[in-house]
Amino acid sequence: MKTASSITLIARKAILAAIGVTILNSALAGALDSTVDDFSDPNTNNLGIARVFVDDTSAGGQTRVQQKVDGGVLSASGEILPPRGQPGWASTVLLLDPQGLPRDASAYEGIRLLVRVNAGNLSVSANSSEITNFDYHAAQVSRQSDGEFHEVRIPFSQMKRAWSEQTPLNTMTLTSLSLVAFDIQHGAFDFEVDEISFYCTCQGIAWENP
Repeated sequence: MKTASSITLIARKAILAAIGVTILNSALAGALDSTVDDFSDPNTNNLGIARVFVDDTSAGGQTRVQQKVDGGVLSASGEILPPRGQPGWASTVLLLDPQGLPRDASAYEGIRLLVRVNAGNLSVSANSSEITNFDYHAAQVSRQSDGEFHEVRIPFSQMKRAWSEQTPLNTMTLTSLSLVAFDIQHGAFDFEVDEISFYCTCQGIAWENP
């Protein structure tokens, strides 16, 4: 049988839990929206900002890329032809602010993808305004052999820089996310992305679209 003091303690815990959820909801509501791009618009991401496509041709490479957004899916394919002595790459950049200003994604734990990698290598990077040499924090997306779309969650804590000193990613200073096909030698790539978003798991609850 519960005593009056134990009931009071339970009530206090319930109130504190409710306050915690309220604070969490408020923080997420005021933060960057979780869905960055579901590719429902052929030209702009979910923040209303045009996608940017860049590749290694500006650095002497000859990578060839075909990209399209159709039926709510980004499809990208082509050939990586790297510049001499450097990796080759083709990148889809999703800006988080129209002026390229840093946005706060610290309410989230990482990046979530619905993706199908058919050939080649694909990575996703979180691009901070604190990084000035373009060696952004990134992680490779694993390729599955079943030909299906897969949900991939990449914690910010697992994203690393390629050639620079490893520094913590400051998620309060993100300007964009990038989907990057890459290779150190001539090779084909082919991938499709249905959605890219931020995620947060708090008290066992997955927050993706607050």
